[in-house]
Amino acid sequence: MPPLPGLDNVQTFLALAQELNFRRTADRLHLDQSALSRRIQKLEQTLGFRLLDRTTREVSLTEAGQRFYEDNSQLMRAYGESIRSARRIAEGKAGILRIAYMAFAATELMPSAIARFRRAHPHVDVRLQYIRTQGQKIALANGEIDAGYMIGPFDHRDYQSIQLSSETLYVVTPRNHPLLLRPTITPADLSDQDIILGDMREWEEYRWRLNDMFSGEGIALRVALEASNTLALLGLVAAGLGVTIYPESLIGFLGRNVEVRPIMHPAFRSSTILVWRRANRAPQLQGFVQIARQRVSGSPSGA
Repeated sequence: MPPLPGLDNVQTFLALAQELNFRRTADRLHLDQSALSRRIQKLEQTLGFRLLDRTTREVSLTEAGQRFYEDNSQLMRAYGESIRSARRIAEGKAGILRIAYMAFAATELMPSAIARFRRAHPHVDVRLQYIRTQGQKIALANGEIDAGYMIGPFDHRDYQSIQLSSETLYVVTPRNHPLLLRPTITPADLSDQDIILGDMREWEEYRWRLNDMFSGEGIALRVALEASNTLALLGLVAAGLGVTIYPESLIGFLGRNVEVRPIMHPAFRSSTILVWRRANRAPQLQGFVQIARQRVSGSPSGA
């Protein structure tokens, strides 16, 4: 394969093809005319064909020179864009960011952070995926996501995390339920209630957290029914089949057919954390983490 011409000589030719005048081209490139002529001669020698027809009065492109100009003009535009694209990726302003989230982060934590990130980094391709907490840990380990909103805490030397919220837990009841007549509701008040919870396949981490909290009070939850999604849980509660327990972030989305009261106990809280691998130094991820940290520092419920 014959050697390819140097980029400087090709760029010189492109400028000359636009000006079709050696003096103006030399001024434009800050060269003397003899240096310009040497570059063009070297380019033609490397290519093995003439690019220009030159007389004492004018300069014109040969047919081969016209094709070489058209193709390389497109090439230089693509080359310039590739540099700009690579620079945006290196600066965290482009590329791909893969974020996973669970239900408790879906209403405010994740959307607000994504909105701020998109404003700051409009060229980054943000890809969102709903994954339960345990599934997120697996996805992080396999490199399938960059960060995940999950139920905390999560302590592991290979990962970093920040706590984004610590929310009061609420009991969700049908309207006019006897529990609503009590001035406050404590964990002990739920010991004789039929409890409706998310099933273990989708709500495993949350279920374990609840079990730990109630077990710490010497209470065994009486789980009457299970469902896999929030709409089904609410429908079962509204139908009078039992009560459920939700974190504060979901209370504003429950609708009019149920009632809510806080569980009055300092340990009955749910934390949401953002987790990522320590080894992941991608600028897109670091930019997103910075935005998440800003929310914590400005939020009364954070940390």
